[in-house]
Amino acid sequence: MSTDISLKMLARSLGGTVLVKLRNGRAIRGQLKGYDQHMNLVLEGAEEIRGENNSVKLGLIVVRGDNIVMISPSQIKQEEEVSGA
Repeated sequence: MSTDISLKMLARSLGGTVLVKLRNGRAIRGQLKGYDQHMNLVLEGAEEIRGENNSVKLGLIVVRGDNIVMISPSQIKQEEEVSGA
């Protein structure tokens, strides 16, 4: 996937909830507030997902792009994209 496509996907996900998987195996969910060309992310209301019903609240965080393996936008944002909103 090219960087241009990745940045466009992030632009469409601004304000929505994203799931971020990190190189160390951790998963973090939060509202995407901002990003840059290095894919550093600013997440608000972030929480580390440790299991099905187990999470740790982190609050407002910056995730360095070098540590990111995958970013998944929320289902709601994906449905808006399909419907053309």
